[in-house]
Amino acid sequence: MRFLPGSREPRVAIVGFGYVGCCLGVTLAEHGLYVTGIDRDARLIAQLEAGRCHIAEPGLAEAMRRLHGTARLTFSTQYDSIEDADVIIIAVGTPIGPDRALVTRQLEEVCASLAPRLRRGQLVMLKSTVAPGTTRDLVRPLLEAGGLVQGEDFGLVFCPERLSEGNALAELRELPIIVGGCDQESTHAATEFWKRALDVPAWEYTSPEVAEIVKLADNWWIDHNIAMANDLARLCDAFGVDVLEVRNGANSLPKGGGHVNILLPSVGVGGYCLTKDPWITWNAASERGVRLATVETIREVNDRMPEYAHETICAELARAGREPAGAKVTVLGAAFKNNTGDLRSTPVKPVVDGLLAAGVEVALHDPLADQAELRALMGVEPSASLDEAVAGTNCLAVLAGHEPFQQLDFAALRKRVASPCLVFDGRAYYARETIEELRRLGFGYRGIGR
Repeated sequence: MRFLPGSREPRVAIVGFGYVGCCLGVTLAEHGLYVTGIDRDARLIAQLEAGRCHIAEPGLAEAMRRLHGTARLTFSTQYDSIEDADVIIIAVGTPIGPDRALVTRQLEEVCASLAPRLRRGQLVMLKSTVAPGTTRDLVRPLLEAGGLVQGEDFGLVFCPERLSEGNALAELRELPIIVGGCDQESTHAATEFWKRALDVPAWEYTSPEVAEIVKLADNWWIDHNIAMANDLARLCDAFGVDVLEVRNGANSLPKGGGHVNILLPSVGVGGYCLTKDPWITWNAASERGVRLATVETIREVNDRMPEYAHETICAELARAGREPAGAKVTVLGAAFKNNTGDLRSTPVKPVVDGLLAAGVEVALHDPLADQAELRALMGVEPSASLDEAVAGTNCLAVLAGHEPFQQLDFAALRKRVASPCLVFDGRAYYARETIEELRRLGFGYRGIGR
């Protein structure tokens, strides 16, 4: 059976209008498709219907304003809205539990709600990150409980999200789509959909399990690479050399059709994906009797970096003659990634906790983060301005290298801070010229591996 209409553009329903669902839905609507966003959060749906964007992604709010009030993008809390959809995309959260296993409760609830409402000819795509086998062994039987048969009555594919926060809208229009269907017709229909919807290439694979593991392998590799960069930074610290110089030289070596590509070290890994996806991989392998020792190691390395950061700050303060207890440290940037306000699993939280435990007075300033969320997470009242945050401080700890912190006027700041004052570079990656200027101005400097 054909799972896409041939004579018109397919209508789309996206279940779960969080980060992935919102970015995808807005992009599809801007490309001319009719999209309905479905979410059980009535307050969120009310905000969306009012034209308010809840996601701090560059360009997203502007796109939503352009679509507001049009028929291209509508919202609902009701699953009956899928009746007119040709393509149903599931983009709900898939966290891990205390045992590091995938928590599928929300996914199961969605499938149970969809099952009795599916009609023949619809194509269901799962975008939520899952363990291998989830599409075929969990989602398929839950959907078939409504009476239709996958492959005969409806199509089912896994198409993982692969977005990088801060660049999501551009990547949706450029990155190839990974497609793994439970049957050949589902796979071909998904490929046709992405070609028609966004004119992006779709790479077809032989099963949903392949596509599920592709997604996990991507984030496993990224986490692994960052762990190497972090350990390399600690090695460079021990020998008093700059990890960025070492990285620059190492990455010049051709290898594997490209070059060695060591990523950047930092105060730690955060966000929704990298902190959980390797454990989803590890747990799935463990259930099959396979131990993924690299996952255990990289998670330990990256989880240890916040402690390394706050211990380094305290050691540098003491070396400059200022005991940490009673010293003031100004944390600039609390998000887990530069130029975003996203505080999910941010490694800055354990850095702040460690500083507070050492008796440090912590000032906090992040102009991109939601201030109420920041206050609740950190237990520290955010400073209303940069001037307030830096007044009399003994250390400027740049833990998220937002653009405003790349352009700091250190000559002006020198008049506001204490003397001596340390600049701790956790994620700004200041150039050698900037570091030399800092030292001319009388600042101390220390970075991760620098």
